[in-house]
Amino acid sequence: MLIKRQPNGVDLPFASEITPREIFESRRSFIQKIAVGSIASASLLEMASREAFAASPAPQKLAARQNTSYVVLDKQTPYEDATTYNNYYEFGTDKSNPARYASALKTRPWTVSIEGEVKKPMTLDIDSLLKLAPLEERVYRLRCVEGWSMVIPWVGYSLSELIKKVEPTSNAKYVQFVTELDRDAMIGVRRRVLDWPYTEGLRIDEANHPLTMLTLGMYGEVLPNQNGAPVRIIVPWKYGFKSAKSIVKIRFVKDQPSTAWNSAAPNEYGFYSNVNPQVNHPRWSQASERRIGEDGFFTKKRPTLMFNGYDQVASLYSGMDLKKYF
Repeated sequence: MLIKRQPNGVDLPFASEITPREIFESRRSFIQKIAVGSIASASLLEMASREAFAASPAPQKLAARQNTSYVVLDKQTPYEDATTYNNYYEFGTDKSNPARYASALKTRPWTVSIEGEVKKPMTLDIDSLLKLAPLEERVYRLRCVEGWSMVIPWVGYSLSELIKKVEPTSNAKYVQFVTELDRDAMIGVRRRVLDWPYTEGLRIDEANHPLTMLTLGMYGEVLPNQNGAPVRIIVPWKYGFKSAKSIVKIRFVKDQPSTAWNSAAPNEYGFYSNVNPQVNHPRWSQASERRIGEDGFFTKKRPTLMFNGYDQVASLYSGMDLKKYF
């Protein structure tokens, strides 16, 4: 296994996942504002998003047993932070945009079609997905390619439970996830930051790994809109953008499918996108991370763990050149 080693990697400040120059420059401008102390407007935006979310109706509770095999001991990220600091570009490129605007998305009725190389294609509504397998609470780390991370108690079950129901054929080598595209509710799609709808994908053995989670809730409640309601994927050993939100279609395919970020910038976002502290993003180091909710922006960063600490997936990549297949 070949792993890129970066000697004395420089610890860079937050940078955007967004590749287009106009967005990257806007993030640089924000950092400069912090440097000169003019952060008031950003704070007001964050306050507005928190207030708007606090005023929304109380979410539905989800009863789930805790799966103690999938619980990290790290301190959990406060609910308020996990629901007001998000990447969800369909609602805008600022971290506060999803909490401010995602309430416009209607998540009922909702269906997910499962199609392609399967013996039993089907379309399931959200209530059928909630009943497809016993709900579990799993406390997972989630690491963002930008250099920040969270620890969140997710509610759902292994994606493999759904995969068994549809019976993939021998031609099914990959699984593609397609996100909802609602041009009225999702104001971020008015900008061509990415090709919409958002798509992601996994190899079939990655999708079948018990850690890969079909996720319907968090913190004992249904998913908030800004966190990918009503159904999303969590792949905890990969960077967060691999965990597709608000899924409307799951396709089983023979060839490696296109994915949003890999298509937009293949030199920066590989198809696999495993958390690997020794393979840097072209514009910043991946050797360390900042845990959201831990005492502010200037808290000392923690070392990033290989596969985000989920060593049980290492066998999936035995013999692969992880510099080439990043």
